[in-house]
Amino acid sequence: MIKSIPSISNEIDEEKIFKIINENFSQLAPAYYTLVTNWLINAYKVHKGIDKFIILIYLINKDFIFYRKNGLMVDYDTFYRDKSLEIPKINISDIAKDLLIPKENVRRKISELEEKGIIKRKGKKIFIERSGFIQSKTNITLNDFSVLVSKFSEVLKDKNITDKSFDTEEISKSIKENFSFCWYQFYKFIFIFTNGWKAGTKTQDLETICVGLIVLINTVQNRDFKNKSLDRKKYLKEIQKPDHIGINAFSIAEITGIPRATVVRKLEFLIKNKFLNISEKKLYTFGMTMQSKQFKVISKLQDRNMNALSKFLYRVFNQIKVINSN
Repeated sequence: MIKSIPSISNEIDEEKIFKIINENFSQLAPAYYTLVTNWLINAYKVHKGIDKFIILIYLINKDFIFYRKNGLMVDYDTFYRDKSLEIPKINISDIAKDLLIPKENVRRKISELEEKGIIKRKGKKIFIERSGFIQSKTNITLNDFSVLVSKFSEVLKDKNITDKSFDTEEISKSIKENFSFCWYQFYKFIFIFTNGWKAGTKTQDLETICVGLIVLINTVQNRDFKNKSLDRKKYLKEIQKPDHIGINAFSIAEITGIPRATVVRKLEFLIKNKFLNISEKKLYTFGMTMQSKQFKVISKLQDRNMNALSKFLYRVFNQIKVINSN
């Protein structure tokens, strides 16, 4: 059990974490990409649309913001116990601006959530019913999150920055105990991640991003690729090699739950914009080169995401007492 108070503020700062992530990216990448890809897949499966789910958690996040402002810590079980969330007012313009979703789309998706009984209006007050909390429950994400933190603790130990690493179960328990803080930080990271991809690739479509990430996950899990020790720049270069085995549209549809016809349209967009290649056998792989415009776009997005990831890990580690604990 993780018990003692760490001295992370003296031992490791955000810049050092950012450097560690960059220099040891291949050790962290499978867990990192699995976390964000599984989150997108599960978000889609809840309401058959990622934007609708992300609007829901944007509203739920108001609870986490309230706890944070008032110095309250709510554990996992308490948060998901019988409750509904009261929101004084839904500001369509704020949601649209914060999530980079057109206002009319926000309005329509909120109406759809209301029709399903996820959101209820009582006078001027708005409530997210218990079903909304259950649908946003984080079991899979919690495990993926814990795996990433565990992998990171192993890197820290390998670099002699900490004395010990921590297993997934140990970290998961600590996250649950500090749930409201940790999930506030996770959602903050997710909003930066999803907005960055939308703005950077100009798709305004998280399903397309999800499809592209499935191709990436297929690459990084192939053969002995995941066993190579690479920094982030070399890692991005490695995934572009033509000898990686691709994945077909049917498999992507099976994994994501997105209809095959929709997957094909998303793949066609990614091919047209030179993010992906397609082989004679209809297998999809990455299609960028180091000199391409697309690679520069991805690199810029990665810089932003890694900066957000380093802040996320720094704050969570400090709170859940992973670093320098006994």
